Amino acid sequence: MKGFVVLLITVAFFDASTGEPSPEIIPVEGGLSGDGITTRYWDCCKPSCGWADLVNNTRFKTPVHTCAIDGIEIIDPQQQSGCADVGAAYTCSNQQPFVVNSTLAYGFSAVSFTGGEDYHMCCSCMLLNFQGQLSGKKMLVQITNTGSPLAVNQFDIELPGGGVGIYPHGCMKQWNASETGWGDTFGGVHSDAECSELPAVLQPGCHFRFQFMEGVSNPPVTFQQVQCPRELVAITGCEY
Repeated sequence: MKGFVVLLITVAFFDASTGEPSPEIIPVEGGLSGDGITTRYWDCCKPSCGWADLVNNTRFKTPVHTCAIDGIEIIDPQQQSGCADVGAAYTCSNQQPFVVNSTLAYGFSAVSFTGGEDYHMCCSCMLLNFQGQLSGKKMLVQITNTGSPLAVNQFDIELPGGGVGIYPHGCMKQWNASETGWGDTFGGVHSDAECSELPAVLQPGCHFRFQFMEGVSNPPVTFQQVQCPRELVAITGCEY
């Protein structure tokens, strides 16, 4: 369990397959579902669901928290992204995945269901059922980001050390990372040991990829819209 961030979870049931405590997961009636693909990223930028001016035109009530350069202090949602030349808003360091039990984790993701900017789904939650090598494991993610670079039904999971992608300047400014971030620009670090290159506060989420996700790269998923657990809402401050 080294490197995992484990939070106190409201437990209502036991997982029959493992005998472990597990929270109740409640599907949203008429919600989205289907087959999806996953990728990973951590670009340190302000997530797109963090803009206050989106609230009036969407179903979510408040924007996703964004943080000052320390990754801790929550700042005004009108602040420009740290990925811009004069921006000061960054991804909050606590918006990284954590383990609930041996088969379930919580986390955050950039998502598109249309191949475009699906802001109307900001702050909703999806249960991802991993397929293939990770079959039997699940990740419940809250949508904090979206954008046109994503494909249809693509979940770009927030994983520190997962690659800065097309926005390298955020981590350069916030953490003095290199232009490629940590590891490769797309894909990030190559091993659990390389997670030590990240700032200490981000290392648990980096270890998560090699421990809970067993180092499996971009596993396919099936997904189902579910009610957001209070633990994720408490981190982002955003309800759907």
